[in-house]
Amino acid sequence: MSDTARRPGICLVLLFGIGAIAMAQPVPLPPGTSGGDQEQQKPASDALEAVESTIEAKNYALAASRLEVYLSAHPEDGRALFDRGYVEDAQGHTDAAEGWYRKAIAVDPKQFESRLALGLLLAAKGDAGAREQLDAATQLEPNPPNPGAKAQADRALARLLRSSDPTGARDALVDALKLTPETTADTLLAAEIAESAGDGEIAEQEYRKALQSAPDSSYATAGLAHLLINEKRYADAQPLVEAALRRDPADPALNAQLASILNGQGKQAEALAVLEKLHKLQQASPSVTLMLADADLQAGKLDEADALYQQLLAQTPNDPGVLDARGQVLIRLQRYPEAIASFRKAVAVRPDDADAWSGIAFADSEAHQYQDELGALSMRSKYAEENPASLFLRATAYDSLHQSKAAAEYYQRFLAAAQGKFPDQEWQAKHRLAALGK
Repeated sequence: MSDTARRPGICLVLLFGIGAIAMAQPVPLPPGTSGGDQEQQKPASDALEAVESTIEAKNYALAASRLEVYLSAHPEDGRALFDRGYVEDAQGHTDAAEGWYRKAIAVDPKQFESRLALGLLLAAKGDAGAREQLDAATQLEPNPPNPGAKAQADRALARLLRSSDPTGARDALVDALKLTPETTADTLLAAEIAESAGDGEIAEQEYRKALQSAPDSSYATAGLAHLLINEKRYADAQPLVEAALRRDPADPALNAQLASILNGQGKQAEALAVLEKLHKLQQASPSVTLMLADADLQAGKLDEADALYQQLLAQTPNDPGVLDARGQVLIRLQRYPEAIASFRKAVAVRPDDADAWSGIAFADSEAHQYQDELGALSMRSKYAEENPASLFLRATAYDSLHQSKAAAEYYQRFLAAAQGKFPDQEWQAKHRLAALGK
């Protein structure tokens, strides 16, 4: 699937095509233009069309300067305000473009073009306001009428909602398909929507339909493989991924999927070899380095994993996920003070990181820093419910501090939560309760 189909935030040049929004062509005055005698309006319309001819020619600097002159005389012209935003958008100046689109909408809330353009920019930034703008665009009409642009708004809304509101996404995609023919990108979007809705059967049908029309699509292959892997259908997923890798051997997503398939089949050594090979090809890729580091951690190759995590932290020193992962490595290496330092950097960035607080508590326990351990557990409890591990850590910390009443309480709570799943710790808890006379 093309990048245009996959990304919601995209310059309008790519969405509508040159001329599709009536640039450099005589068109009716846009919504929001002031009324009055048409002979008085015509010079202004002609002047704006002359400016738009420079936009079509991609002479954005000249267009911007001419629009500034035009807008100084016509500050309430919604079409000109949209054009001004378009000029910034086409140059990648998204913040400036957003401002102009908002001005156009303020002048004319029913202007389709600015609603769609602003929705796309906000979607690209992950701004929650994107839905409002795209919803509005789907209820409006382009000027002049343009079924392709209208369908683009529906598709953009469908992409935006595919995870958070699968039903709304499906309805938006159906509306798009009433206006323009279905594409492979549409089929893939339908598959993603069905998968988000929990309908694996429909999702699989759509992915396979996409592969029929685009058999070499790595994106479609990855989507279907992801579905099959989640369903633990490794034997079905493996030939798909291996065939795609023969076409694109360095694709990180496909290599990661093959590693997942091999792991799922109990072939950890083969999975690790796949990631090591990929890392040699893409040593500068943080995502590939992270995949290999995580695989090394799972395989018990702790020194190798630590070196890779340090490499990542040299590039992004405050990444809480990497700091957490390195903390786990350092715990296994019994380098507890360093582990605590790594976890504390993580919670400095993301205070609600319950896993990092758990890591601090465990490392403090191993380092015999029991008061600090209790402090970390108290912080963890703000963001996550108690579990057998946290209850046991509290009990042993209180026990080590000779706070017998609190220790007994937490040993009892641990035993009630453990339900026979932690036999060694449960034996210890019962032994300590007996010793404490409880």
